[in-house]
Amino acid sequence: MSRKMKNKVINNLQIERIAAEGKCVAHYEGKVVFVNNVAPGDVVDVRVTRGKNSFMEGEAIVFHELSKERVDPFCSHFGTCGGCKWQHINYELQKSYKRQQVIDQFTRIAKVDTPEVLPIIGSNKTQYYRNKLDFTFSNNRWLTREEINSGETFEKNALGFHIPKMFDKIIDIEHCYLQGGLSNEIRNKLRDFALKESLSFYDIRNQNGLLRNLIIRTTSIGETMVIVQFGEDNPNQIELVMQFLKHNFPSITSLLYIINIKKNETYHDLEVNTYQGKDYIEEKMEDLKFRIGPKSFYQTNSEQAYELYKVAREFAELTGEEIVYDLYTGTGTIANFVAKRAKSVIGIEYVEAAIEDAKLNSKVNGLDNTSFFAGDMKDILNDEFLKNHPKPDVIITDPPRAGMHEDVVNMLLRLEAPKIVYVSCNPATQARDLALLAEKYKIDKIQPVDMFPQTYHVENVVRLTLKS
Repeated sequence: MSRKMKNKVINNLQIERIAAEGKCVAHYEGKVVFVNNVAPGDVVDVRVTRGKNSFMEGEAIVFHELSKERVDPFCSHFGTCGGCKWQHINYELQKSYKRQQVIDQFTRIAKVDTPEVLPIIGSNKTQYYRNKLDFTFSNNRWLTREEINSGETFEKNALGFHIPKMFDKIIDIEHCYLQGGLSNEIRNKLRDFALKESLSFYDIRNQNGLLRNLIIRTTSIGETMVIVQFGEDNPNQIELVMQFLKHNFPSITSLLYIINIKKNETYHDLEVNTYQGKDYIEEKMEDLKFRIGPKSFYQTNSEQAYELYKVAREFAELTGEEIVYDLYTGTGTIANFVAKRAKSVIGIEYVEAAIEDAKLNSKVNGLDNTSFFAGDMKDILNDEFLKNHPKPDVIITDPPRAGMHEDVVNMLLRLEAPKIVYVSCNPATQARDLALLAEKYKIDKIQPVDMFPQTYHVENVVRLTLKS
């Protein structure tokens, strides 16, 4: 079927609804058609890009009717950047589809009895809500078809985001609506300065070039961290760049740089150099302070992280007498957030540097009832660990997108904690794990939280109680 259908044009296709991963769904001759960058209610001509026996994928090439649910995208980079794929859909509809995504995944994958999914907690901010963005320098700027066909010569250096599915193409960003504060000004002025000084932008294919990556982190109390990643160890040019940032942006709280001559942009194994200010920034949540270092994980939507953690704490129903296990604790944000309402909290996390941050955050906040352990969850949470630590009354687990390892799920079944609060950024893997936990647990509450407006991503919190 794929050979017959590829490049076939399907005329006047009615887009029906949004499905998983933000794609929209239509039907043609009894088969499902997935289409990107459309909205429910659109009538379009679709060119098939991939065909299988049970479904097809395609791209809209002609719009005959536009959905009433559409809104005008606010970003000039919409449709190319790939970062905010739902800008053309009104926010109320976005929220309803995210809630429906949770329902669909639980129905299709978990296949267990569930209570009604609660109304999704929306974000007050639908723009400028992220506290961290990574920008990439490149000597291979993405050119639009119009630019290519014009025959004109364009600047090939760029500072922005990767084009989806193209590791070596970068779209040059003029204004990003994801992060407020100094973010846009820092990026644009640094790019213009680099062009003026003829500094080399990174060539990812040949693995050379001075300017490689720019990371900007902000907090709700007005602190800013800027990290410049250099692909060459050139002291004079590094000094030139860092002096420019220091003098033009004196309000930067933490100005850092990294020399990275590896073949990838990860820097968790590299030295971070403090050029100006502190080597961390601080965030506040209720009466707690959290230190965020250059290698620290912190939820990228600070305001909604607070809403998410409030749900987790509410679901845990702590009285001050409970032993709490916080699995995949990261820098201990949830552990420290619930500590004042628990007898003690034990946090476990794979990344050792994150555990050091977690301990530091407990110390900064005067919490003496937390303890943290570093190691692979499936290896550290074993019989030996349980011999040396009290059994949990409540388990809070917030795993990565891949969900929990089966060994971890089996250990939770053995532990038989009266309550489990499962926080997830991927309802599909969460549903898979819940199907396994259903052997001994029933689901009490399901609360989706929108952390990322204009995208299809959704966080979800579930409370499970041990069956009697």
